[in-house]
Amino acid sequence: MKFAKLQATGNDFILIEDGKERDWSSLAKAMCHRHFGIGADGLIILLQSKVAELGMRLFNPDGSEAEACGNGLRCLTRYAIERGILAAGEFTVETLGGIRKVNSCGNLIQVNMGKPEFKADEIPMCIEENLDIIIDYPITVQGRKLLLTCLSMGNPHAVCFPDDPVADFPLSALGPEVETHLLFPKRVNFEVANILDRKKVRARVWERGVGETLSCGTGACAVTVAARLHDRVSGDVDIVLPGGVLTVTWDGVGEMMLSGSADLVFWGEWPE
Repeated sequence: MKFAKLQATGNDFILIEDGKERDWSSLAKAMCHRHFGIGADGLIILLQSKVAELGMRLFNPDGSEAEACGNGLRCLTRYAIERGILAAGEFTVETLGGIRKVNSCGNLIQVNMGKPEFKADEIPMCIEENLDIIIDYPITVQGRKLLLTCLSMGNPHAVCFPDDPVADFPLSALGPEVETHLLFPKRVNFEVANILDRKKVRARVWERGVGETLSCGTGACAVTVAARLHDRVSGDVDIVLPGGVLTVTWDGVGEMMLSGSADLVFWGEWPE
């Protein structure tokens, strides 16, 4: 079975263009394993679509399926252009989280990530309060109080702005507990961020079903939204992640745009 390995700001994916029905969940566990497989943050399946130019499914290394992934969309776009499936320019991709518009120009790929959602049942969150926006919701994990700003980018996110540098934040210890907290029935992606100025934010991401990753497109969008809700950023915002910089554009009301590069790393074959 032929595959391609791609990466977008260090967020790496295996991509398969295959019309066969397979146990994608089990295959993702095997192929994404860093030691016994190829190694990746996710397995992307390129599909045909009746409502868009391309279809896409994404499976995490633990076998769970993700609703949305900005970096994965950019990798799929790079693959489609490299393979000559589509020409550079604008096209649409059907995902589990809805149809996403993509625009490519050179190595820069911009994805329309849609509108963020804020209500508890949209995220989803299990809370009794009837809140339209969830800002600085307090939880305590391992004796540490965390103030979470929560939203959905097609998948659930919880963003925290700690006082200490994100480089020193114990993400590997607290990330798994926030991800699986009883507040989040479908688990949650957890971001920690420091505001550098009104145009730049430094962040780290604990991805649901993956662990800490070098980059996350929906996470970068979630951080931008949370920072804007706190009136800490405006206009185009650069999210500085361990794997590189992603630029997020949002007017505070409408759809969000995510921009960055994506690269083909290598081609390979997986024994069936």
